[in-house]
Amino acid sequence: MTQTLPLTAPHPLEPFIQRLLRADALLPDSRTNVLEVVGILKSYGVVLDAYSKNLIYIADHQFLVLFPFFKYFNGKVTLPQLLRHWWHDRINFEYAEYCMKTMLWHGGGKMDDYLDSDDFLQRCEAAVSAKIKPNLPIRGLHGLFPDFLPEQVRQLVYYSALGQFWRVMSDLFIDLSGAYDAGTVTTIPQVVAFVKAGLVAAAANPITYAVEIGGVTHDLLPASAELTFLMDVAVPYVEAVFFRGTPFLGTVSYNAQANQISVDQGRFDYGALYADPLPIGGAGIPPTLLMQDMRHYLPDYLTAFYQAQGRGLDDVRVKICQSFQKSMFCVTSASLQGLLPHPADTQNPAEQATNHEFLAGWMDRLATSRLDVVQL
Repeated sequence: MTQTLPLTAPHPLEPFIQRLLRADALLPDSRTNVLEVVGILKSYGVVLDAYSKNLIYIADHQFLVLFPFFKYFNGKVTLPQLLRHWWHDRINFEYAEYCMKTMLWHGGGKMDDYLDSDDFLQRCEAAVSAKIKPNLPIRGLHGLFPDFLPEQVRQLVYYSALGQFWRVMSDLFIDLSGAYDAGTVTTIPQVVAFVKAGLVAAAANPITYAVEIGGVTHDLLPASAELTFLMDVAVPYVEAVFFRGTPFLGTVSYNAQANQISVDQGRFDYGALYADPLPIGGAGIPPTLLMQDMRHYLPDYLTAFYQAQGRGLDDVRVKICQSFQKSMFCVTSASLQGLLPHPADTQNPAEQATNHEFLAGWMDRLATSRLDVVQL
């Protein structure tokens, strides 16, 4: 006879649920982990500063420029910059666009709903009409394919929204590094608490987007849409980039008959929390661009740590990816604690059960992540 498990059977990842409920972290606390996490987040903060500025520049100044050859130059095109760009001695803004397009593709949240609303479509049509009014060929294109330009505008909205999100995160990670240098943040739980406090402080920040065309301002994401930093950008970002991601070219077959990619986007597990660091550095793997960018801004103590490990700096991109993955489990810990339906220390049994159920759902998704690997 098959034995039925009792209804009170603990969740397979119960220890991690309890860690989060007591304001701990998914990543174990150790001096090495703190050094890696804070060091890599400092570098990441510098890179996000550049990513944020460029995304917002594109949204504001490259509106419906269909061939934006100089979109990565932030309006300052000089010969030295061109040479660095062609030599790839530059920030790889392509990775920022990869994250933006991943968010756009997966969608979700109130912003995604708003972009399909009649209010947005009316605002979008007004902005599109003003932009293409002097361009007869593009007006003809819009007449033949009326959904094409609105989709480009939706993408520009995500440029701006992600840029605004990363602006906050960049400052937060730089401030975290300063707290570490000052000796006020010394443990992983303190790192998580610092990040959580920053997320909560910015939670209600409005996300808006307007573009000026011919001296007239067009509000594409108006304040009346009531879109905010945490629920409408941060949560969809975590869902799209930390969890789902996109299959990396060259690692799985895109042939439908091979059945290597789920037809259900909700079952995707190609995000940062699942990624194998070993392919980092290979062609066609988008995070390679991010690791390449971060290696230029590593604090000295983290460079020295990598230099003393294994192959030294010969496999530094893999080491950076491993540290970055650890840091993302910390950010995920802070996010989940910040999203708890009720205070973590509630004494109400019903509220405790709701919190537990909330975390259990996320732990189900993390069961196949690299959560077990970062425990080592």
